Amino acid sequence: MASSGKNISWISLPMRRGEKPVHIVVTEPVRVDSLDLDAQGIARLAPNEEEAAEGQSGKVIFIQGALPTELVTYVITRDKARFSKAKVLDILKPAVFRAEPKCKAFGVCGGCTMQHLDIRAQVAMKQRVLEDDLKHIAKVAPEEILRPMGGPAWEYRHRARLSAVNRSIKKGTVLIGFHEGKSGYVADMTTCEILPKHVSDLLPEMRKLVMGLSIVDRMPQIEIAVGEPEDPNSDDPKKSKPVTALVFRNLLPLTPADEQLLRDFADTHQVWVWLQPKGIETVAPFYPLTGKLCYRLPEFEIEMPFKPADFTQVNHMMNRALVSRAIRLLEVQATDRVLDLFCGIGNFTLPLARRAKTVLGIEGLESLTTRAKANAEHNQLADKVSFMQSNLFEVTTETIASWGGAERWLMDPPREGAMEICQALALLHEQGSDLPPQRIVYVSCNPKTLARDTDILCHQAGYVLKSAGIVNMFPHTSHVESMAVFERP
Repeated sequence: MASSGKNISWISLPMRRGEKPVHIVVTEPVRVDSLDLDAQGIARLAPNEEEAAEGQSGKVIFIQGALPTELVTYVITRDKARFSKAKVLDILKPAVFRAEPKCKAFGVCGGCTMQHLDIRAQVAMKQRVLEDDLKHIAKVAPEEILRPMGGPAWEYRHRARLSAVNRSIKKGTVLIGFHEGKSGYVADMTTCEILPKHVSDLLPEMRKLVMGLSIVDRMPQIEIAVGEPEDPNSDDPKKSKPVTALVFRNLLPLTPADEQLLRDFADTHQVWVWLQPKGIETVAPFYPLTGKLCYRLPEFEIEMPFKPADFTQVNHMMNRALVSRAIRLLEVQATDRVLDLFCGIGNFTLPLARRAKTVLGIEGLESLTTRAKANAEHNQLADKVSFMQSNLFEVTTETIASWGGAERWLMDPPREGAMEICQALALLHEQGSDLPPQRIVYVSCNPKTLARDTDILCHQAGYVLKSAGIVNMFPHTSHVESMAVFERP
């Protein structure tokens, strides 16, 4: 480090096997050039003499808490040969797009790592990530860049999984919250700005509840699911407020006293308590025994009942916008047969059925197709939709043939993407088959796998990338939700 010419102060020298000292204060300012998806500022030091002689560039420094254009000093926390990890020490020249973090747990909690970046800059960064991945991985550019979609920056998260742990520096305190950044420890948090306020206000109360249980050491998780009011126009406060379900993961049976504490908690805070004693299939209501958890898509007159353990989008408002744009971009006609791949509980399938002649929803999990069928009946769409269970990560040309022809497809895969489907479409294209759809709308939660699949669709399967853009489904996080439209010429 001395040969780099930087002003370094050695504070402490704890060692890790194979690593250099990991607490080094660097007081020589460095300019931050860019930002990675972990919200770390990226700076590059000038090459030392040895690096310059070998034609190498200087060492890369990833600085937590620093933003592009800023001049900062920093503390190195991990030192490798070609890069260092660091935390910002002083910001000598702040970026114009720096924002004041709203959450008290920012910097400790592992979520919402971009709170110090203005929300408009967050959106621009995510759009750049998508465009760069399409350019460098797929080697294509969309004919049109869709306008980024955004919504509420706070109180948007209607689903969350909180960890509970009976240990703290404060003896006798149960911690309930998200994990600290890249750590197994639970952050000490009593509020959360991205949860609905009434849920955030429950965090201290949930601590007290768990502390009072006989199985305080055997209740490691509380899952939260917030649904829309049973009747938002009702004069009854219980019916006009959001329905909040709490799923307690109880690794041991509850005592009668435990059960009474949970009932009292439910009555006091008007929540619906569920229990999960074993696997996800054991999730069941405890008190009250009945209720209604749902979200709605008013544009399509759809009401979607769901269970707390079902996969649903965490941001209800942005989900409405996402569904609306996806179906509009698919250009569904009243005579079309449409396929909805990775259909889940029918989030896109049922709205599509309001526009198309028929829709086939395909999903890998039987539990989800069962829920989707029930939701179709609930919305009186059973005559226009059907559902099939199929492993969408093992797809061949014969598999696609078994689905039957469809003019339009919608795909909403998990982070792994839909490579096997795209490869099968490429083989069908090579065979001159008329089975591939004319138009595909691909909803993605991982820009890298979207770009990989775009490469296959555009360079092997005969599609053109008509448009692409991002949806800021998870403000203040590095998560990039996006949408792309493919069409056969």
